[in-house]
Amino acid sequence: MSPLEVRVGEVARMKKEHPCGSFEWEITRTGADIGLKCLKCGRKIMLSREDFERRLKDIRKVSG
Repeated sequence: MSPLEVRVGEVARMKKEHPCGSFEWEITRTGADIGLKCLKCGRKIMLSREDFERRLKDIRKVSG
């Protein structure tokens, strides 16, 4: 299975909500690990690509 194509700046909607109540995260880093920033509280986390793809519900693409 090929890795999912994600770009820095896109918004990922996750299956489970963050404790602050948000489902949406901005992608800040890509590679073997994915960097995410919560759009509600600003918390930054890193997930392995495998965990990210399993928890992902939808991606909102950036135009351009």
